[in-house]
Amino acid sequence: MVDFARVQKELADCNRDMAISGVSIMLHGNGNDLSHLSGTITGPLATPYEGGTFQIDIRLPEGYPFEPPKMQFVTKVWHPNISSQNGAICLDILKDQWSPALTLKTALLSLQALLSAPEPDDPQDAVVAQQYLRDYQTFMGTARYWTETFAKRSSIGTEEKVQKLL
Repeated sequence: MVDFARVQKELADCNRDMAISGVSIMLHGNGNDLSHLSGTITGPLATPYEGGTFQIDIRLPEGYPFEPPKMQFVTKVWHPNISSQNGAICLDILKDQWSPALTLKTALLSLQALLSAPEPDDPQDAVVAQQYLRDYQTFMGTARYWTETFAKRSSIGTEEKVQKLL
């Protein structure tokens, strides 16, 4: 059974310093299910993700905090360790390296760090990893473009973004 008292404490702790940490968590959707949350991380400085705001879907399994949370990017992102198709994440602490000592905030901070330091040798998205390894400049341009298109609030609407992408 999910420890909901712990989840509530984690939400408060995470959101207390969100301006400094660049991560936040809130209840998903209608707001009364503590096992389905929405996380937000800001793109790290000096990366192609800088200036972007990335939405993360967070689902807590019955065994949380003894089992890792299930996280995936809702915002499309071009990164070797994140699926460009469905937002799945390849990160050890979300799998076999999870510990009950970790929190949702540390998991989100780890995702933010992953944006700064891709691991192309252990990819979630092989196409992106190959581009990262073989043509770094094109990778950087594509990652910046995806951040601009999908992770930044802009004056142009979704339809205009789709047309620009096409």
